[in-house]
Amino acid sequence: VQQLVQSGGGSVQTGESLKLSCVASRPTHTSRYLAWFRQVPGKGREGVAAILSRGVSSDYADSVKGRFTISQDKDMNTIWLQMTNLKPEDTAMYYCAAGGLSGRSLFPEGYNYWGQGTQVTVSS
Repeated sequence: VQQLVQSGGGSVQTGESLKLSCVASRPTHTSRYLAWFRQVPGKGREGVAAILSRGVSSDYADSVKGRFTISQDKDMNTIWLQMTNLKPEDTAMYYCAAGGLSGRSLFPEGYNYWGQGTQVTVSS
């Protein structure tokens, strides 16, 4: 069974940066996508960024384009989310995930492995 263990996150001020990490217990190439989602209380999980596990093609939510970057190291079974110019509306619990359905990388359906979540809080 694939396990995803997250690290990073925390509390920052507007305009600052954070980097989230997610280490997989097994090779990630068996999943279609590797992705980051976020969730605030009372709302569903929102896709933030996704990358093809066997390639470099990536997708981003419009709200984070130009500010967030997803990357991976296949040898280390690790994915990262570099977040820059953070805004208060980026405050959420962030989850890494592996799986996904073809053409729907930013939708949570089809992701069968999830990290434990890490809180990101951005204050103004």
